[in-house]
Amino acid sequence: MTADHIRNPVLPGFHPDPSILRVGADYYLATSTFEWFPGVPLHRSTDLVHWAPAGHVLDRADRLDLRGVPDSAGVWAPSLSYHEGRFWLVYSVVRTVGSPYKDLDNYLVTAESVDGPWSEPVFLNSSGFDPSFFHDEDGRSWLLNMRWDPRAGRPSFAGILLQEYDAQKQALIGLPRTILTHEELIEGPNVYRRGGWYYLMLAEGGTGWNHGILMARSRELAGPYELDPQGSLLTTRHLPDWPLQKAGHGELVCTETGEWYLAHLASRPVATPDGPRCVLGRETCLQRVTWTDDGWLRLADGSRRPSLEVPAPAAAEPPTGAPARASADTPASGRDDFDGPVLPGHWSTLRVPATPEWLTLTERPGHLRLRGRQSTHSRYDQSLVARRLTSVRCEVTTVVDFRPADFTQLAGLICWYDTTQHYYLRVTHAEGRGRVLGVIQTDDGTYGEFPDSQLDVDDWPSVQLRARIDGAELRFSASPDGTDWRPVGPALDASRLSDDYGERLRFTGAFVGVCAQDLGGTRAPADFDWFDVRELPETQEPA
Repeated sequence: MTADHIRNPVLPGFHPDPSILRVGADYYLATSTFEWFPGVPLHRSTDLVHWAPAGHVLDRADRLDLRGVPDSAGVWAPSLSYHEGRFWLVYSVVRTVGSPYKDLDNYLVTAESVDGPWSEPVFLNSSGFDPSFFHDEDGRSWLLNMRWDPRAGRPSFAGILLQEYDAQKQALIGLPRTILTHEELIEGPNVYRRGGWYYLMLAEGGTGWNHGILMARSRELAGPYELDPQGSLLTTRHLPDWPLQKAGHGELVCTETGEWYLAHLASRPVATPDGPRCVLGRETCLQRVTWTDDGWLRLADGSRRPSLEVPAPAAAEPPTGAPARASADTPASGRDDFDGPVLPGHWSTLRVPATPEWLTLTERPGHLRLRGRQSTHSRYDQSLVARRLTSVRCEVTTVVDFRPADFTQLAGLICWYDTTQHYYLRVTHAEGRGRVLGVIQTDDGTYGEFPDSQLDVDDWPSVQLRARIDGAELRFSASPDGTDWRPVGPALDASRLSDDYGERLRFTGAFVGVCAQDLGGTRAPADFDWFDVRELPETQEPA
């Protein structure tokens, strides 16, 4: 049966800054991970409709050191290419945000197969983020990136740089040159060659509500470039009620039969009294595009807005046993029983890899054991493991076996955006009461508790924890047996777990997971038997 439509987003939840590539009959997507580890998840498809996880590129601590990076720093905007029999992936590691400066480094890794092994990172430059490679017909390779300017009174986004790369020397050669500046904020450069033209695809307007994609072209790689007379190829800046918002940051791919598709990011807002907020973060979408007779790129439907459904390639056939919709590395629903020796690939950790000193699936078989370390405000050594939230109507449930002996020991279920924004249903110890259960929050950096909502659970045979997310509302509950569920804490604002809340720029998305802290340094263990995410039907009323 023909897979006749692509349903967006093809990668739901936090999968921003997509880079797309075709090699032979296979398509690949790479996306940003920021402070999450491992870095740069890959997905593979044969039809652009059904996507399956294909591992991570940066999965070793000696290849990616994120300890101490600020929230929403880390790995930005990877870009895939293929040249002389090898996959190339270029990416930024950003270490300073929220100041006039952007301390960052751009790196290149290569591999004969996307399954690895990937090479040691090669340092390229530090002049700006969003790097990509263009491999010209003469065999030469060129690095592009936006240029950052921290000086007062000047645009921070100072144009697009181009510089040649020598693969034998593993170094940039010649001098960088600015090939385009623009009064609008431009970034995310990618070059394509077609019909005697060099086409420069750009993200414009910043990765928020003003986001879009802009095209320019030139007869020479180094310019001068003329801008598309239409303006934005893709945007929703003038369509506040459209279901896919913030559309921008794209890359192109051509099928074996000559059809063109655009991979881009977009977000699905949740309505709140304070305006729309995108809890799921920036997600990966695909649009069909065509070339006009005068050589400009356009969306195939003639509009400039992203569609929820687009025609699949004419030859697209679903793989055997493929699901009805696209699959990502984090399904909207699913249960982990922690029965294997290795953590499944849809789990992520903060800044550091999962190592046996703090996470093990073998010390107590059939359980995920976390040894408590630093607080939820730490940017160094947290014992936290989480998975992307892919639906704003879901129920997340787990069970924890934890025997804290002091108030410095905590463990439980967490709904996470970053160190400054999260809700935590945790078990801890209270003097004279033993084990107690309650909710703590960090709201735009401010810590708070709900002491009147604490439950005494010292005599509970089991401590089951649940978070129910229904649009902008989050409610926690707990049960001693999986049947008798008791509310814990007030209704909370789930929409605050988004890029759109707080005083500073944020670029990730909501996660749900488990964590443990031991602020006294004794590494008290917490054991989680299973973790279940269940998507709720749209018509179901809250319990």
